[in-house]
Amino acid sequence: MSQQPKLNERYQNILKATIERYIATAEPVGSKAIADQFNLKISSATVRNVMGRLETAGLLYQPYTSAGRVPSDFGYRIYVDRLLIPDENIGKNLIASLHQQLEWKKASLEALLQRATKILAALSGYIALITVPQNPTDSLRHIQLVLVSSGQIMSVIVTDSYHTESILIDSALLETQEMNEETIRGELQLLSNFLNQQLKGLTLSEIAALNWGEIDQEFTQYTDFLTTLCQELSHGFKPKSYTPMVIHGIAEVLHQPEFSQIQQVQTLLYLLEEEQEQLAPIVFSFPEAATLELGQQLSQNFNSKTKNKVTVKIGSENPLEPMQICTLISANYYQDDVPVGSVGVIGPTRMVYENAIALVETTAEYLSEAFKN
Repeated sequence: MSQQPKLNERYQNILKATIERYIATAEPVGSKAIADQFNLKISSATVRNVMGRLETAGLLYQPYTSAGRVPSDFGYRIYVDRLLIPDENIGKNLIASLHQQLEWKKASLEALLQRATKILAALSGYIALITVPQNPTDSLRHIQLVLVSSGQIMSVIVTDSYHTESILIDSALLETQEMNEETIRGELQLLSNFLNQQLKGLTLSEIAALNWGEIDQEFTQYTDFLTTLCQELSHGFKPKSYTPMVIHGIAEVLHQPEFSQIQQVQTLLYLLEEEQEQLAPIVFSFPEAATLELGQQLSQNFNSKTKNKVTVKIGSENPLEPMQICTLISANYYQDDVPVGSVGVIGPTRMVYENAIALVETTAEYLSEAFKN
């Protein structure tokens, strides 16, 4: 991602006005339209000069000679990061709608997700998708540490659902100069017994939160090893297989002019209908894997809670080619503070971002509350 340029207030106002005009009309934007509509108190010639400089900076472009300007993916990124003003009423209205139309205490999980996805699609006007929740409540049944080579220890874990996983750990965290192979094996057995006593019945999220420095003074010398082990357990048991999704709103969004080319439509539809296993990891990822890079954080206008929860991937920022004419906005929903699924919308990069971000965040919060209760 290119470094974001410094823009003075005039440049920001004209970029914001150009993007909002283009979002509303889907037509290249000329300087006269900006000068007339947005009351910036400057001439169209001045607007035209600024738009030219914004084009040079890669924030706008001309789709063809003598046309007005159109936002680039980078221009949208600046807009999302720095220029959006959130409308708090959107989230409040959606919460009211969800409470009126969903009876989550009575509905089945499938019915709840289907209805929530339909509401999100209808209100946003974009493709809405919600991943089916993963089970975060598997608890540990048994753990065994085994020395498999001079440099590695294997941790074999069995959960209460009899899911088995093996994880390799660097034995250097355990070894000291005084410890030979036989001593290490003996220590591993002692640690295995200790871990089974301490961890049996705990969920992985509970294990990851343990402070090993406070648990047992007898094993203080192994604090670094135990901390690393629990981090590896947490990573190792994250969902790796295909995460099913509920999807609605395809027909509505395909009326957008960005999807007028049949080949683009076909590749996107194929991704949504036949290759969801590729899409799912992009929509739903754990916070550690979804740490937003520079240029993928929300505007400072949004509170820190929102910034930590919502991911916005614009155009070429999406790793899958069929998605590179789209924007994906997603947010995880939680059960017991563990992310179990994600809510998202997919639409053209010419998206009403402040609405879509608020709708995605609010739906994720609603589902988190539903799972909490």
